[in-house]
Amino acid sequence: MRQIEMIRGARTIVETCAGVKPGESVLIITDTNMVKIAEVLAMAVRERDAEPILAVMIPRRGHGEEPPACIAEAMKKANVILPPVSTSITHTKAVKEATAAGSRAVALTAFTEDLLIRGGIQADFKKLKPICLEVARRFGEAKMVKLTTPTGTSLTLRKEGRRGNALYCIVGPGEFSPVPNVEANFSPLEGTAEGVIVADASIPYLGIGLLREPVRCKVEKGFIVAIDGGTQADILKRDLQARKDPNCYNIAELGVGLNPESRMTGIMLDDEGVWGSVHIGIGSNITLGGNIKAAIHYDLLMWGAAIELDGKAILERGDLKFEIAV
Repeated sequence: MRQIEMIRGARTIVETCAGVKPGESVLIITDTNMVKIAEVLAMAVRERDAEPILAVMIPRRGHGEEPPACIAEAMKKANVILPPVSTSITHTKAVKEATAAGSRAVALTAFTEDLLIRGGIQADFKKLKPICLEVARRFGEAKMVKLTTPTGTSLTLRKEGRRGNALYCIVGPGEFSPVPNVEANFSPLEGTAEGVIVADASIPYLGIGLLREPVRCKVEKGFIVAIDGGTQADILKRDLQARKDPNCYNIAELGVGLNPESRMTGIMLDDEGVWGSVHIGIGSNITLGGNIKAAIHYDLLMWGAAIELDGKAILERGDLKFEIAV
């Protein structure tokens, strides 16, 4: 019976975020954990007189693992891709190739029934678009970036030549965006990140979720070289060690959440959109403008961050330091 409540959020994704038109083919990729959400999305697609195509796969073993080859091929032929999956396929070659072919993709990793009903999905994405674009523009023009937090984060990154990405939950041909986590981000130049990351909000992967105590990561020459903290830090450390892939430690992304309706819940698509939160992504960066493909892409979230671009503050304690008419 929750479908009665869920259909409104599904319509927002289909109509506003993906802009589905009559006659379009919409590939809904899901796994055996997420079929109920896929079915509600298919209902909303059918309401638009478009064609919903459901592809159900076994859950991937980790975030960033490629989907089956037959699904990857179908992605390149679809007008729209909606993937409610329990482990992310966002940072994969399949998504990169599908968007290069012109598909519109909406990332729905670890999406829950509750996310279709309340929280970030209730935001006015069209109103938030110019704010997100402005932050991304400033990221794109910067050469040096400094990130600090009250709990001890102090990280410098170089990014000249790298684009800023604006993910505001509305996609056009060849674009992808997660929903509902409105964010602006960039991928720093590989090998340039130096300093310390102290995540104190969330690591929404591996069952870690909301952090009970900070997770501290030492960074040298663009890679994490040490992870310290309590039990939750140990979970992250053991998982990365088990991957046996040095690229998992790559500093792949810096992102800022820009959705005032999102909440910090321990769920990735909610957490990363929380207004003023900052996350550092590690592992793959190929869909963000970088060159590294790793076995995973995880995000480490923090509160109260300050960001300087070429010495000028654009974020202080989670508040933007400029205004834009909306």
